[in-house]
Amino acid sequence: MKEYQEKLAHYFLDGDEDAALEYIKTLLNKYPRLYLFEDVITPAMYYIGELWEKNKISVADEHLATAICDFVLSKLEADSDGIKGHKQKKFKAILFGVEQEQHYIGLKMVADTFKDNGWRVRYLGPNLPLAHSLVQIEKYKPEVIGLSAALSYRLPTLKILIERFKDLHWKPLIMVGGRMAKKFDLKEFESDQVMVVKDLNHLHQWFKEGREGVINETS
Repeated sequence: MKEYQEKLAHYFLDGDEDAALEYIKTLLNKYPRLYLFEDVITPAMYYIGELWEKNKISVADEHLATAICDFVLSKLEADSDGIKGHKQKKFKAILFGVEQEQHYIGLKMVADTFKDNGWRVRYLGPNLPLAHSLVQIEKYKPEVIGLSAALSYRLPTLKILIERFKDLHWKPLIMVGGRMAKKFDLKEFESDQVMVVKDLNHLHQWFKEGREGVINETS
């Protein structure tokens, strides 16, 4: 629904957090959260990125829009936490953006999707160096490590991280996502221990198929 995406994008660009939040809540009465994440909020942010690339908005405009989007996602998560009734599973995930990767909105939606499915999640944010990520990973020992990158020149860093995490003794599943996973063919990374996640629908299908249940078979 292009009209939903562009209307939301303009609320973000206007810095109108109240209108943006109310608009999303109205849409939630009609559509599931997954649809809003994948088909409304994500395209709205892509649209804003395209406006910036065409010099139709400034860097400050783009930062403001991202901040408002972040606010809306945080409010949705807080509201959802209050009504979730499912039992929390034993599975754990750590999610972060690779070093120098500043995009994080998609990663927050991934974190929320894991939580919706009962997982315990540590969201470490964007631009995390390997050494710092390893401290948390070794301490938390998650079943899934989620890496996010948007731009193709993050590939060398991504390769280093994947190889390092594949050596962890409990053999976590490494998920690679972000805009780069949607735009480029990353099949070279895929293996029994590495999964490329194209979008939130792909991740949702993984949960729906109960694929999380096979993690312990390789751990």
